[in-house]
Amino acid sequence: MNYTYEDISRMIDHSLLKPTLTFEDFEAGCRMAAVFMTGSVCIQPHYLQRCAQILKGSGVKSSTVIAFPHGGHTTAVKVAEAKQALADGGEELDMVCNISRVLSGDWDYIRQDIKEVIDVAHAAGQKVKVIFENCYLEDAHKIQLCEICSELNADWVKTSTGYGTGGATMDDLRLMRQHCAPHVQVKAAGGVRDMESLLKCREIGVTRIGASATQAMLDECRLSLKLEPIHFNPGAAVDGY
Repeated sequence: MNYTYEDISRMIDHSLLKPTLTFEDFEAGCRMAAVFMTGSVCIQPHYLQRCAQILKGSGVKSSTVIAFPHGGHTTAVKVAEAKQALADGGEELDMVCNISRVLSGDWDYIRQDIKEVIDVAHAAGQKVKVIFENCYLEDAHKIQLCEICSELNADWVKTSTGYGTGGATMDDLRLMRQHCAPHVQVKAAGGVRDMESLLKCREIGVTRIGASATQAMLDECRLSLKLEPIHFNPGAAVDGY
């Protein structure tokens, strides 16, 4: 096999975005990600500050979402969300593009909307993933977004929120990798739940995967590499939150 455990674990953004998650779920999820050495934890914005505290020194990035899941916030609100997330310790921001404006062909608006969030994050030394929500778009929309994100130096383009009518497809990932500049990475989200799917994404050139089945996938990875399993006890410590 041409990969190490950490090659795979660092590809995963562990998703803690379901609206019904409790403080205990957030705590356990953050601690699990630290133990399993994921790329990041992408958490609901209100718990980001605590997430950053838990992950400090672990090598796992703290991340959150902007204008999630529909992307219809005004640009000013997206910028305010981004500034708050950065103040709370966010290192990567997953922003949803304005789907309505994309479908309406208002590309000047889209370009400025994305640019303002990227500018705020990059000024703080942090990174942005731009979510397209491909299930609602035609290929021509996706290609135009890839070109805009390349022009604006987005750090990643991302297929989906995981809360639309569909998630990542291999065809979309190939399209996005083909039409983005080399300096723009690609993230798959929605529907990547096992090592087989993750490795297919990796072959295309995808560098990040959004997943909630993180522990099961990484248990499978360790088994395939003949490594000892990680025994994780989620506990129930909430530390006042």
